[in-house]
Amino acid sequence: MKWFQLFALNCLISFSGFTQDLTGAWVRDLDTAIQYMTIVDNYFVVSTFHVANRKFIRTRGGTATIDGENMSGVIEFNTDNKDEVKLSFSYDHKLKGKKLHLPAEGITQEWERVDDANSGLAGNWRITGRHQNGNMMPMNPGARKTLKIMSGTRFQWAAINSETGEFFGTGGGTYTFKNGQYTENIEFFSRDASRVGASLSFEAEVKEGDWHHKGKSSKGDPIYEVWSRKHHTK
Repeated sequence: MKWFQLFALNCLISFSGFTQDLTGAWVRDLDTAIQYMTIVDNYFVVSTFHVANRKFIRTRGGTATIDGENMSGVIEFNTDNKDEVKLSFSYDHKLKGKKLHLPAEGITQEWERVDDANSGLAGNWRITGRHQNGNMMPMNPGARKTLKIMSGTRFQWAAINSETGEFFGTGGGTYTFKNGQYTENIEFFSRDASRVGASLSFEAEVKEGDWHHKGKSSKGDPIYEVWSRKHHTK
């Protein structure tokens, strides 16, 4: 009987420490818009927009820890409610196959999985360097930061100040990363709706864990940026 007791104990330990894998992109269709959520690298972001009308509605995000059927963390930005920044949250959720029941804006909603963040440039990236006047200038981590939250197929950048609650802009959509080329297909842009529908391509490679990103911006200006995951992932 000892082997059976040991087996049962191991099973109990395994299941008690079980963490549901919510990483990746999720979607739910609203009556007048669409909402995407990405959870990756202990971070989450939710964005609501209308593609056909090129209308950005709102976005919200922050740190996220999954423990069993609970997701908790701290809000770092919210375009609808700046006062929520730095406040903690805790949501209970249920995951069944490709369906996730998780509160959104105070109401439990059903989300459908888009991808599992196991491909492409999936991760929570932060800009850490920018080429200026012939030199690569380091950008030190701080409360004011620009993030790119990436699933396997979707991207969103957000420029924020996680201390003051200031929000400077965001944009996102789908992307591809293949044979050294990174292409963004823009579905929403908070500061300039005319950019919705545009596709931008860049030279891209990951070297020593850093993402090197080179090409031209949506304004046609040359850019060379370095993005990193190591400064803020666990």
